[in-house]
Amino acid sequence: MSIVSVLIAAAGSWIFGAAWYMALAKPWVAAAKIEVDENGRPKNSSPLPFVLSAIAMIVVAGMMRHIFSMAGIVDVSKGLLSGLGIGLFFISPWIMINNAYGDRPFKLTLIDSGYAVFGCGVIGLLLTVV
Repeated sequence: MSIVSVLIAAAGSWIFGAAWYMALAKPWVAAAKIEVDENGRPKNSSPLPFVLSAIAMIVVAGMMRHIFSMAGIVDVSKGLLSGLGIGLFFISPWIMINNAYGDRPFKLTLIDSGYAVFGCGVIGLLLTVV
């Protein structure tokens, strides 16, 4: 596992996230209470969240690579399962806590946690394939 595998895994998860949120755009916008224009697109949109999410995926993939290396995870099925577990048992609870204290709808937690689980699964899979 090298820096190239980290960048590929991060890109794969970021692209998966784009597809995830495009598929769930309407329910996510409603649950997040984002103001939209007449075309249903968020008002005052900025490219900053896209840049920050790309950086975040590199950080997550880098740390997962480190954990996988220390744990000896090199098998594809173990990489996928470990990635799914990280998303489900580490990231999703944190999302739930933040949304609960922010009085956000549970639907938002499900959408965002779904991306965390499957996005980490993509990272885990790609880290062991590349």
